[in-house]
Amino acid sequence: MPMQKILPNLWFDHDALDAARFYTGIFPNSSITNTVTLHDTPSGDTDVVSFELSGYSFMAINGGPLFTLNPSVSFFLNFDPSADSDAKVLLDRMWSLLSQGGTVLMPLGEYPFSPHYGWVQDRYGVSWQLILTDPKGEERPFIIPSLLFTGPVAGKAEEAVNWYQTIFKDSKWGALARYPEGMEHDAAGTLMFSDFMLEHQWFSAMDSAYPHAFQFNEAVSLMVNCDTQEEIDRLWETLSFDPEAAQCGWLKDRYGLSWQIVPSSMDEMMRVGTPEQVDRMSQAVLTMTKLDENLIRKAFED
Repeated sequence: MPMQKILPNLWFDHDALDAARFYTGIFPNSSITNTVTLHDTPSGDTDVVSFELSGYSFMAINGGPLFTLNPSVSFFLNFDPSADSDAKVLLDRMWSLLSQGGTVLMPLGEYPFSPHYGWVQDRYGVSWQLILTDPKGEERPFIIPSLLFTGPVAGKAEEAVNWYQTIFKDSKWGALARYPEGMEHDAAGTLMFSDFMLEHQWFSAMDSAYPHAFQFNEAVSLMVNCDTQEEIDRLWETLSFDPEAAQCGWLKDRYGLSWQIVPSSMDEMMRVGTPEQVDRMSQAVLTMTKLDENLIRKAFED
């Protein structure tokens, strides 16, 4: 199975492994695929956990209390009644599990855009939008990351998506719905909902000019696996906007969204390397801003 090109990386204080165990225990066809401890990082000894939920890859890290998960990046869970006659039952069951100990952001119920929908931030801080999809609509994956443009970037979702599509291959728009006239906070024509594809993967984007107390931060970053140094260089130079946020392969773009631009070979190194090899690789990464695959591999192999 080919490596997922773009995967969400979730930042936890200390609950990464517990959260991964919880998610893989409630999502079908899910598993933890790798765990590794990185020693002597700025956050101390740091656990990195790779896991798959229903075939969709995530990574999680215990990075300490520097960043806090919030609903600016959430994950749609699409329950399709045309594919499973028990879709509503399965949605209700998942809602019950995710909402235990969490915070309901939009109660489960009927909305103009869906007969059954709810938005919840779970006990670990990750946000999920559960929706019973229109059986007549175009098919979408079960899990779709969703970007909520708030605060200083509210109203810029469409501009951002157009820009991302110039950067990533195999990109296109999907559904698009705009706010009408007369909304209390949101300007007419801005994005009430949209979805789009980057690198053959679906994402969602929405504007919200409501005075939310959150916006994009490093607690959710999008990790891009790059096959060549040239690709790393191109994406870094194109996406990086805030020099103060750029370190160890992490960057922030002009809209505040965090990315990690990494060589795809790092995944294999972390899976097959000895603890000593992984530590050398990790220490090399800590000295870098933009990652250099040759130097990382040299540290791993020496």
